[in-house]
Amino acid sequence: MTTAPRHPGMTRVVAILLLLGGCTSGGGWVKPGAEEGAAAQEYQECRALADSAVRTEADIDQDIAATRQTDWQRSGLGQVQSRTMRENTRDRAAAIIASCMQAKGFAPAG
Repeated sequence: MTTAPRHPGMTRVVAILLLLGGCTSGGGWVKPGAEEGAAAQEYQECRALADSAVRTEADIDQDIAATRQTDWQRSGLGQVQSRTMRENTRDRAAAIIASCMQAKGFAPAG
């Protein structure tokens, strides 16, 4: 029997919220000669690309969590496994954003 996760869509929501962290700024990226708003606009585009790229992964993680919830509860691994999946999704999204911003000529600030 499959049980529904306690928080449907939580993995995806967490991933999206992590991506929205730099929403109003350039996310800590600079480019010599670029206008002030350029970093924010380019960062928004890279975030959208990352969100699209990790959406499938987050949906798969949600499905895995839904089908394995009972097993994980029995073994005590539920929270650990969920955290690991969220961290992997977050790290992948961050890598996509970094690659995208560097391809646009930006470098991390500081």
